Amino acid sequence: MTTQTGSASLTRFVVASRYMPVYIAFTLLIVIAAIWVPNALSSVSISQVAPFGAVLAIAALGQMLVVMTAGIDLSTPATLTLTMVIMTGVGLQSDERIGLAIAVALGVAAIIGLINGILIGGFKLNALIVTLAVGQVVIGVINRYGRTFPVQSQAPPGWIAWTSSRSFGISNVFWVGLGLTLLLILGFRYTTLGRRFQAVGANPVASNVVGIRVNLNQILVYVVAALFYAAAGTALAGLLRTPGVAVNNQYLLGPIAAVVIGGASLTGGLASAGSTFVAAIFLTGLNQLMRSMGLGTALQFVVFGLVIIGGMLVSGDRIIKVVERTLRERRRPGRAGKQTIDNSNDGPG
Repeated sequence: MTTQTGSASLTRFVVASRYMPVYIAFTLLIVIAAIWVPNALSSVSISQVAPFGAVLAIAALGQMLVVMTAGIDLSTPATLTLTMVIMTGVGLQSDERIGLAIAVALGVAAIIGLINGILIGGFKLNALIVTLAVGQVVIGVINRYGRTFPVQSQAPPGWIAWTSSRSFGISNVFWVGLGLTLLLILGFRYTTLGRRFQAVGANPVASNVVGIRVNLNQILVYVVAALFYAAAGTALAGLLRTPGVAVNNQYLLGPIAAVVIGGASLTGGLASAGSTFVAAIFLTGLNQLMRSMGLGTALQFVVFGLVIIGGMLVSGDRIIKVVERTLRERRRPGRAGKQTIDNSNDGPG
């Protein structure tokens, strides 16, 4: 019983170790801000970071689901931008059309995700190429559709007011992002569907053998991911008020960076919604901190790129390998035998 308990604890430690760097980085960010830019931790600054951090987190959660199937989605910024444009084009600055605009945005995003899923999960095409190509098609749709209404059109006033409002002192958008994160955490931990999804991502061959429809799972995951991008896009439309048709390319690398820094395994299976959420807030806070410190735009890009490279160097997969190698070395029979001989030499002779 003791051996089994110790083995289970060791397994939990090994799995948890892959997610630790993002929490360490987040703590260091707070310490640095407290020392050099205390104003960055003021309620005003936090209220500015929270909603945009949550938007990035929502998009990153969608990307995380794709990465858990060992895939990647480069259509994220195009899908997100199209839903923003739909909020203005379908919303027509009318509060009575908010529900319709959100429904159309989610429906269109689901279609984009379905196309990605069928091409990748059904026809087994390369995820990188497919999602990049689909993203380009969506950008063409954005440019064409954006000509049908004035460039300076706003999202519905009621939607702008809701996204700008706060509950318990924090943006409503932040609470939505946190709620979606908790939903995924509970789903992965306590539902059969969630555990099955993780199993398919970790070992699709074995999952197929036991009767799980791997292809259908891969198709559906791109649909669900696209719905997350749509949720992020609709929220961002309210925050920006007049989103326009320019593609938000910062949401191409940002969600992927949040997933990687959050400790997800790029080979599929393992990821943490909570760590991904924290990583997105960290990246948004880092960007705000650099602006508060007065760093130039060029230097901001350099620092941001170095952070992402650093996240790759201490990625979850690399940490797991180091931890497992260390544990194997400690358990080697030769090491135990050597320790026994050393102990016997230390005795009375």
